[in-house]
Amino acid sequence: MLAISGEFRCVADSPILSRRSATQETSVTHRLEDVIALFDGLFKDGFNTRLVRGGDEPLYLPADTTCPWHRVIFARGYYASALHEISHWCIAGERRRQWEDYGYWYLPDGRDAEQQRRFEAAEMAPQALEMLFSRACGLRFHVSVDNLGGDAEVERDAFAARVTARAARYEREGLPARAAAFHAALQAFYRQGLSLDSAVAGGLDILPQAVPADSHACLPS
Repeated sequence: MLAISGEFRCVADSPILSRRSATQETSVTHRLEDVIALFDGLFKDGFNTRLVRGGDEPLYLPADTTCPWHRVIFARGYYASALHEISHWCIAGERRRQWEDYGYWYLPDGRDAEQQRRFEAAEMAPQALEMLFSRACGLRFHVSVDNLGGDAEVERDAFAARVTARAARYEREGLPARAAAFHAALQAFYRQGLSLDSAVAGGLDILPQAVPADSHACLPS
């Protein structure tokens, strides 16, 4: 998949063959091609879904007449954006994944107090997963709760505490199925130093055994 001038064109990608060098330094390098390879290796065949580098705004697009697979599109080539959009996808149920942006309307900056409350409620579980994904790959995590131009006061520390508590609950009770597989693949590649192929294989092994997503969804699926 290529992003060209804000448009997304379907192209065939090469198989996952890359691996990290045995002489790689201990510092973690977060390459977009690696997270794309991990995601696509886990979910391209079984869920017909691919991770795509996009433009200014993230977006989820279901398969259509122009592209045969579903697309999780992350913004501006940012690794953290990829993890965030994957988190939303891991929570969305099968019906939601048939609709653009899962059938939700995103409230931009400028939210009033009630809109901000609803925004934070909808974002808590995805950002909790993003926190766990970030830990798994050694990336610093920051909650996202900004409301530029809005009337509502943003209590970042309180929201961060709720996200952290939700992440701890995931760790106690188990992650949704797709999230568990992706988390395991991140840990295998970034923490254990396994190849992309081996990390993907490990995630695929646990995918059927993981906790169903429906038991964790904070929004209708």
